[in-house]
Amino acid sequence: MSDETSYDAIVIGSGMTGGWAAKELTEKGLKTLVLEAGRSIVPEQDYVEHVPPWEVKFRGMRDRRRLEEDQPIQSKCYACDEWSAKFFVSDKENPYTTEPGKPFRWIRGRQVGGRSIMWGRQVYRWSDLDFEANLRQGIAIDWPIRYADIAPWYDYVEDFIGISGEALGLPQLPDSRFLPPMELNPAETVVRDAIAKNFAGERVLTIGRVAILTKPHRGRAACHYCGPCERGCITRSYFSSVNATLPAAEKTGRMTLRPHSVVHSLIFDAHTRRVAGVRVIDAKTRATVEFHAKVIFLCASTLESVRVLFNSATPELSNGLANSSGELGHNLMDHVKGGGAAAIIPGNEDQKVVGNRPNGIYVPRFRNVKTKQREFLRGYGLQGGGNREGWQRGVLQTAFGAEFKNSLSQPGPWRFNFQGYGECLPNHNNYAELDKDKHDAWGIPVLKIHCVWGENELALRKDMSITAAEMLAAAGARDIEPFTDDDPPGFSVHEMGTARMGRDPKTSVLNSYNQAHDVKNLFITDGGAMVSSSCVNPSLTYMALTARACDYAVQQMKKGEL
Repeated sequence: MSDETSYDAIVIGSGMTGGWAAKELTEKGLKTLVLEAGRSIVPEQDYVEHVPPWEVKFRGMRDRRRLEEDQPIQSKCYACDEWSAKFFVSDKENPYTTEPGKPFRWIRGRQVGGRSIMWGRQVYRWSDLDFEANLRQGIAIDWPIRYADIAPWYDYVEDFIGISGEALGLPQLPDSRFLPPMELNPAETVVRDAIAKNFAGERVLTIGRVAILTKPHRGRAACHYCGPCERGCITRSYFSSVNATLPAAEKTGRMTLRPHSVVHSLIFDAHTRRVAGVRVIDAKTRATVEFHAKVIFLCASTLESVRVLFNSATPELSNGLANSSGELGHNLMDHVKGGGAAAIIPGNEDQKVVGNRPNGIYVPRFRNVKTKQREFLRGYGLQGGGNREGWQRGVLQTAFGAEFKNSLSQPGPWRFNFQGYGECLPNHNNYAELDKDKHDAWGIPVLKIHCVWGENELALRKDMSITAAEMLAAAGARDIEPFTDDDPPGFSVHEMGTARMGRDPKTSVLNSYNQAHDVKNLFITDGGAMVSSSCVNPSLTYMALTARACDYAVQQMKKGEL
């Protein structure tokens, strides 16, 4: 094998976890190939966070005809706008199927950096309330790790990425290593104080914990509050693999980054019981090439990674690679959202906000923490925030002339909204499988996804709306509008669980270090590894698990175990 096709390690995917794997493996001395299905990113050209609406063709209203033809699913995501649609896949080139009447919105990004370019940037630690829940309630299987196992890796990751936030000392939401927090605006302060007064000891409102810098950190500049982070960040103020981990890997001189590399499958050596390499289709030429390595990190995303493993089936392993348990593809989860409330917060009309803070508020989980709910298991957190109505409200007015213009010269009242994100229980009947009758643009079989909300998720959504409304009422809000939407699974873009960790190879795909039970030199560190879903944004946990798994893999290589 030539030096151009043989490496110490191969990382599949360059997003949130792929970037971390690239950084950790190269810094630990491994010659590493990073395979990315999409194109390269040139920040100076691709980041358009400062481009105003009048400089884009449709003035920010989007090319709706093209989106309907090429991105009907991706365009349902708020971030897939006229500026950022280029960071989302073509649904025509990257199809998948679902059961009639059971939609799943799979939001994807195929470029160097993946979805880390347009993610929501909210970062929260899990606690043992999360890691112990399955065991305590007899649901699915137990996590093979606890908070103490991952806490040092949370520290390690947070020190590198930079997280702004406020320490609260809550057992259900451990504090991180924080940079200074962003400030609440006047409406948020009113609601925070009302919650503290009326729900003391149970609920608390804080500023979101976010991977955006509030002061210079590791060579990256502090945020300047321009706002639309999903369009990129030329100052590298928010964490992404393009902004932080991939440059760190490149600095070592041991990373080879290969874009336009669509992974078809893994090469399994039946004699050694190891993965020998990766089969790749060049996205531009359609030529097939193989790369080989001693260790493989599969970080393509929860559903893409499982598709690779299904497509890696052999006559001996007919139901997919690393699937002796039969659990591969099963236990698909996402966070249930769509429950909350909005209202007007009277007062503070003399207060204005300068800049566009790229962050909201957070109310940590309070259900099933100190007292037990009869209606549902687990819980949810609430996100949202306050803002003043702007000139857009004039669209709904009937005034004309000077009266109309004068009404738009001042901002409107303060509004506030809550939206919940709730835990989805692991369920073997929520799963993905290959649809061998349908192929993507590169001739690779696609996934058929089976996933619906259960009664517990729907009960959580209902409760989100009730508690959001009661907290706004306590704050003296008016025109309170509770809501329960019918967003399907996938739309929180927190899919996880299809290659879960566990102690027993008969009931899990991975061990406690994200290593495949069946294939010792294969590691999966994206969301597929999750055993349950908690209710907090999962990316920080993915990153910590990846750093931990890389450390373990390199130790095993040094011992000759891999």
